Order: sequence, then structure tokens, then C-alpha cells
Amino acid sequence: MTEILFYHMQRQPLEKVLPNLVERSLGRGWQAAIQAATEERLQALDDHLWTYSDESFLPHGTDRDPDAAGQPVVLTLRDVNPNTASIRFLVEGADLPPDAESYERICILFDGTDQDALLRAREQWRQAKEAGHAVAYWQQDDSGRWNKKA
Repeated sequence: MTEILFYHMQRQPLEKVLPNLVERSLGRGWQAAIQAATEERLQALDDHLWTYSDESFLPHGTDRDPDAAGQPVVLTLRDVNPNTASIRFLVEGADLPPDAESYERICILFDGTDQDALLRAREQWRQAKEAGHAVAYWQQDDSGRWNKKA
């Protein structure tokens, strides 16, 4: 059964939260896929993952790259998994993949200040529960730490 984690971002933007979660996933030995909903977001993430830190970067490619299968992190707009990722990050309201059960974990990151994003996350929560997945809800506290709420 796939574990689906919902990250309710309130104190930090996606650009701060996502690299940390991806680093932790790679530290577990997992390949990762990041699915965005728009080309603009995909390109912004592609640029950001190379430059988000002065001390580090996240090696990655897109599903359009000929060597996508060999990348530790693949960015995509589609329901593909060219690097056989164990974890998939969904941002900007990207849909749950039809093969959700093929992942160990799916992380849905959503902006808690955006009403449409909240409604979309609630719908995805309902879909995940109905599909029989284990779901968990994480919310940032005032200091930016994550607390499991459900």
C-alpha cells in the first residue's frame, strides 16, 4: 500500500520545502519524480534545483532527457516514471498518478494560503482514502517545523 503524505505549506514556499524533502528521499536511497502541472513551474523547478543552495544542488533531469532513466530525480508534467522512482512529489495540484500503488510514497505539497489549492488537496485526500492508501497530513508550525496532524 502506498503512503500518501500531504504537506500543508504555510510558513515556507515550495522552493524552500521541496529541495529538503527531495534530499531526505535521496538519503534513503530512493529515486524521485517531481510532477508539476504547468510548463512554467517545471522550468522554474528545473532551474531552482541547481541553484537553491550555495553548498549543494540536486542532480536531476526531465522526462524529455534521453538519459532520464539514469537520473536520481526526474521532473515531469506527465504520468511517467522513467527512473523507476520510489517517491513521487506532486506540486501545484498535479493529479494522483493512475499507478499510485507502484510508489512507496507520494507527497502532495500544497500552498495553505491558496483556497483553490486547499480544495484540490481535500479532493486528493478523499481520492487517496477511497483508493485504500495510507494517508497522513503534515502542517508547518510557526517555526517552520512539520507536525503530523492526521
